[in-house]
Amino acid sequence: MTTAAAALLGLLLLLALLAAQGLARRGAFGGDKTVATIVVVVATLLGLFIFYPVGRALFSAVLDEQGAFAPGLAVERLLTADIWSLSCLAGGTRCGVAVNSAILATLVGLLSTLLGLVLALASQRGSLRQPGLVKLMSVLPIVTPPFVIALALVVLFGRTGLVTGWLSSAFGLPRSRWIYGLPGVLLAQLLCFTPIAFMLLHSALAAVSPALEEAAQTLRATRARVFRTVTWPLLRPALANAFLLGFVESLADFANPIVLAGNFEVLSTKIFFAVAGAQHDPGRAAILATVLLGFTLLAFWLQQRWLGKASYVTVGGKGDGGLSAQLPPAFGRFCVGVSALWIAFTLSCYAVIVVGGFVKDIGRGDMSVSLSHFAAGFGIEAGAGGLAFTGSAWNSFFTTIEVAALSAPLTAVVGLLAAYVITRHRFAGRRAFEFLTMVSFAVPGTVIGVAYIVAFNTAPLELTGGLAILVLCFVFRNMPVGVRAGVAALAQIDKTLDEASSTLRASTLRTLRRVVLPLLRPAIVTTLVFSFTHAMTAVSAVIFLATAKYNLATVYIIGRVEAGEYPLAIAYSSVLIVFMLAVLLLVERFTGAARLGRRSTAALVTGH
Repeated sequence: MTTAAAALLGLLLLLALLAAQGLARRGAFGGDKTVATIVVVVATLLGLFIFYPVGRALFSAVLDEQGAFAPGLAVERLLTADIWSLSCLAGGTRCGVAVNSAILATLVGLLSTLLGLVLALASQRGSLRQPGLVKLMSVLPIVTPPFVIALALVVLFGRTGLVTGWLSSAFGLPRSRWIYGLPGVLLAQLLCFTPIAFMLLHSALAAVSPALEEAAQTLRATRARVFRTVTWPLLRPALANAFLLGFVESLADFANPIVLAGNFEVLSTKIFFAVAGAQHDPGRAAILATVLLGFTLLAFWLQQRWLGKASYVTVGGKGDGGLSAQLPPAFGRFCVGVSALWIAFTLSCYAVIVVGGFVKDIGRGDMSVSLSHFAAGFGIEAGAGGLAFTGSAWNSFFTTIEVAALSAPLTAVVGLLAAYVITRHRFAGRRAFEFLTMVSFAVPGTVIGVAYIVAFNTAPLELTGGLAILVLCFVFRNMPVGVRAGVAALAQIDKTLDEASSTLRASTLRTLRRVVLPLLRPAIVTTLVFSFTHAMTAVSAVIFLATAKYNLATVYIIGRVEAGEYPLAIAYSSVLIVFMLAVLLLVERFTGAARLGRRSTAALVTGH
């Protein structure tokens, strides 16, 4: 960050603080200066680091190379055949990039939702009830860099892959490149995003009231009819959310297509090459980003239309005993069989990554043990001046940890403060403020990356090339998670605790610090862990922002993949997975369960 940019940012924050104090004195926000400061400052930051860059990037779509307003050029850019062509559906060689992305995202959304549902049913109502396995499926998408699965699929099914070579030698099947294109990207994204759908549907299935299903069985409904008329309708919100997440994540995914897409072009990679490629056409990148954002908002709108205004509440204040309805026998066996195959395939892909770092070249079948890849990336030498980190990956690894460590607490602070004023205070524009805090969730990472390049590459806020822009990108990209975690946690904390503090004449700031924050420890830990791990593994936004001086782990690995150095990329990916698993275990070890000061049953009996 340049000195001028830092000065301007400081001036804007000072003006926001003064405006907040002035609004509070005039009676806004109930005259509460703390609430006014939180709302105005957070809104200012969101406007500065979400709405301003996205708006400026989208506006650049209607500018020509000289910066003049040219709406005709924007229309010409938007309606080109390489964006909207449908020739592949009529026997041609390829479709437009927007059509490819829409087809891929729809397939991923549907199939990941169905697979997630099958896994949830098998683990909760089938014979596949393994708590350790369920926890593993929940943790894997958190700690996995987004291109690990793509690398594993190349090693297994590439032209010189392990499975390809075995099929060629055993059955004489010709070696092919089928993995490069729609089938490969679809398979990789399903492996990446199905665990997310599984987590959503597993929780939703657990919340379905057994009493409703038992009532249907009492009326002599068969298992199949109970599932079709009771269980399935109650899962509609979770199914819609799972599809939406799969659809949006597929659109925004950059890592898997850059490895596996081949000639199957998608919006995320096309945007990247429009910015970073030889053509360097920011206007075209802005048009493509607009199309990508439009698809995302359309998916949100369709989800809301499908759900409608129906009520799906099944958990009330009354006791809810009983057992959940069992699956029809044939369908149950199908779910368990599909789940077992899917889990085995997923774990085999991770095994390839683990083994690949310790052999000479797993991609070409050379399985001789070797640590040369770890030495190249993470070599350490002892000299007269002490230990020297000589590996080529150390710089990106340390930079990534630094960025993640800086962005995680800032994300938690901003997100939880916003959640506090949303849930605990009533003021004009509260709903609009809540909407503002969630907008960045709807903006794909690729669009955020392009927006930051366009908005912060020149004065007055020139941030590109430094560490600050990476930290800011992660803070405001991940902030919605902190907001929702805080809202969910505060919903379980009685407001009378706040009111008691106010009755004792404590200020809002003192109540927040002494009463609310200690009770928000689970939400704080959740936000910190998510923000840290996401900063360690994200690639779609920061691929545009990383530099040689401030390189990141994911960008380094993508560079090794593009250079054909798959063994080094695999070794680095395994290091990241192990490192983040260690972080999660340490957090779980030192935080433990939240303690609310309640005595145990034994203590009540003994009177202690």
